[in-house]
Amino acid sequence: MITHAQVLEFLKESPDLAILVEEAQKILHENNQKRIDFYNKIKESDKAEYVNGEAIFHSPVKARHALVSSNLSYLINHHIKSKNIGGRLYIDSVMIELTRNSYEPDLCFFRKEIADKFKDDQMLFPAPDFVVEILSPSTENIDREIKYRDYAQHGVKEYWIIDPERQTIEQYQLKNTEYELQVKLNKGLIESKVIEGFQADLADIFK
Repeated sequence: MITHAQVLEFLKESPDLAILVEEAQKILHENNQKRIDFYNKIKESDKAEYVNGEAIFHSPVKARHALVSSNLSYLINHHIKSKNIGGRLYIDSVMIELTRNSYEPDLCFFRKEIADKFKDDQMLFPAPDFVVEILSPSTENIDREIKYRDYAQHGVKEYWIIDPERQTIEQYQLKNTEYELQVKLNKGLIESKVIEGFQADLADIFK
């Protein structure tokens, strides 16, 4: 995967810099128009995302995917409420609008300072502090590549990639503008770097 820094370095050295920037601006303009059309067409019941100029509609998830989502959301919600941490956890239902793409993560958490500013009728949300994506065959490449890079560039401080079939969790923490793998686990405890004091036994997530 080409990094952000490598792209910038290429542009700085390219004699075609002005032409490339002009073409990039045209692409972004077209992208923004298509994203507006996407917002106008989707319904609240849709599980849909806008990725690199394309609308992607997702099919219903498998039972093991739903189980992991349900278990983990319960554990996190119980923790933030019982410890009075504040903030908000959203489950598979909010549209995260980044500079080019729009995603509906499986789970995402906003710290209190950000969440307290949300309005009741808000439909588009900024980059969260913590994101979980649960893999499926149709989404794995996007979760591991485009979203991985996009979340990092937009300041998502912690990113979990969960494989429900292999029952593994990869935990990434943001260092500057890139993710650093903290752990990859198939048993034992995992502890969040962002949600204060939260830890969970993988057995409770996958059971």
